[in-house]
Amino acid sequence: MIHSMTAYARHEIKASWGNAVWEIRSVNQRYLETYFRLPEQFRGLEGLLRDKLRQKLNRGKLEVNLKYSASAATGELAINEQLASQLMKVASSLAEHSSKAQLNVLDILRWPGVMESQESDLDSLQAELLAGFDAALTDFLAGRGREGAAIEQMLQDRLAQIANHVSKLRQHLPQALQWQRDKIVARLQEIKAELDQNRLEQEMAFLAQKSDVAEELDRLDAHIKETRHSIKQGGAVGRRLDFMMQEFNREANTLSSKAISTEITNTAVELKVLIEQMREQVQNVE
Repeated sequence: MIHSMTAYARHEIKASWGNAVWEIRSVNQRYLETYFRLPEQFRGLEGLLRDKLRQKLNRGKLEVNLKYSASAATGELAINEQLASQLMKVASSLAEHSSKAQLNVLDILRWPGVMESQESDLDSLQAELLAGFDAALTDFLAGRGREGAAIEQMLQDRLAQIANHVSKLRQHLPQALQWQRDKIVARLQEIKAELDQNRLEQEMAFLAQKSDVAEELDRLDAHIKETRHSIKQGGAVGRRLDFMMQEFNREANTLSSKAISTEITNTAVELKVLIEQMREQVQNVE
């Protein structure tokens, strides 16, 4: 099964300590890039979150966002009295040297480390947040899988159409070569040129070899088989599929340059359209 690199997931947590919302979104990217927007008190979780993502993902540009809101009734406030006392002494000392300096208790309370949470409460809160992140990640991966399944269906459909065009072209090829031969003979008769049968056969053989597209059709069949194998294999096959699209396009261009009939020209155009449709979708495959 293949996976898309484009997905979005949201998970909300409601508890006695307040509520939190995890959001994970991603777009296609050549490598795996992760960006985090976490509240300051939870910055320590970033490394653990990054490891969780690396274990599950191979490619994509991801943005992880955590919105946290504490409850108004979370119990008694814990104050680091020693730190608060030191800050007040420093503030009082500065006030003695400057008439403009004023002691603001709220500023003291806002100082990092003055307002403390019980260690056990913080551990419990982080555990709940991590559980919420795991739930969001599960939904996120499921979304990538669903979109990957849709891409796979589209690719299989286009591969079937390409295979059908190749099959029809094989059946048409002898007719096209005979048509080209008859056209040359008719032209020579029209100008009443003397025909050397041996020379004519040599020229026709050379022309048939130059305009023969059987090799291109064989390679197209091989590319179809290899692409289907990669899709069935699943996993991080996006780069390999992108390479296969380049190979498909190369054969379609060669086929177009060797076109000796309207049928071959039209088929080459149809192939290019189908290949481009696949290439656009493959850009989103992990």
